[in-house]
Amino acid sequence: MPARAYWQGQIRLALVSIPVEVYAATKSGATIAFHQIHEPSGKRINYEKVVQGVGPVDRDEIVKGYEVSKGNYVLLEDDEIEAAKVESRKTLDLVQFVDAGEIDVFYFEKPYYVVPADDLAEEAFIVLREALRKANKVGIGQISVRGREQLVSLKPCGKGLVLETLRYEDEVRQAQGYFKAIGNEKPSKDLLDLATTLIDQRSAPFDAGEFHDRYVDALKTLIAKKQKAKGKKILEDVEEPEVARGSNVIDLMAALKKSVGSEKAPAKKPAAKKAAPAKKRA
Repeated sequence: MPARAYWQGQIRLALVSIPVEVYAATKSGATIAFHQIHEPSGKRINYEKVVQGVGPVDRDEIVKGYEVSKGNYVLLEDDEIEAAKVESRKTLDLVQFVDAGEIDVFYFEKPYYVVPADDLAEEAFIVLREALRKANKVGIGQISVRGREQLVSLKPCGKGLVLETLRYEDEVRQAQGYFKAIGNEKPSKDLLDLATTLIDQRSAPFDAGEFHDRYVDALKTLIAKKQKAKGKKILEDVEEPEVARGSNVIDLMAALKKSVGSEKAPAKKPAAKKAAPAKKRA
């Protein structure tokens, strides 16, 4: 378990308080970070803080400003900002319970594992976990972390609980603005059946370990080759998948039929031998 908890406090349900610790459930992936380098010298480029018409400035001359109109700022000192922060309360009040599937996916932000803080808290923790599971409900509340109050949900997960930070309503764009131009026409039964068959053929239990960031893998391979090549330029063409173009039903029908006919057996089963391509009908 990580040495440092993201949040420590109490889950409160009416008059019952449960001391808990909250830990991040995710970590940063294996991303590739690039720096800007001055090619002639091979040294890293640094950036200076400059003011137009003044030039470079000292760090202690910099304050935070909020632009209220073009070129006009309200200047704020660090201690003023600090004083305005929400008090970091150590209580998560479960003020509402909703059906498990009621919250739209757009609102979910980041998951965290919740565990009882000590042995004394374990009994009440288990009661809350099993009550949520039996009712098929998700608890809703707010916690204060680093001066910001966050909306969160709480639900059972195995022997523990998962807390997920949620976005506020004004942080989510409404879908209507993007979807309003899409037609309401229903597809033909033949097209729908073919698409459903293709989905069925590709259906399998989700396993995150089956997927990798191919771009990161390719960059790592490129960097290793570049090291060995001692600066020599390396360009390797990557084959792009063919994209079927066409807007009529005949093209879509043909593409779906071809896709269904070329699907392999599910990944969990032994791969079947590849059949010879069927002869086209006259």
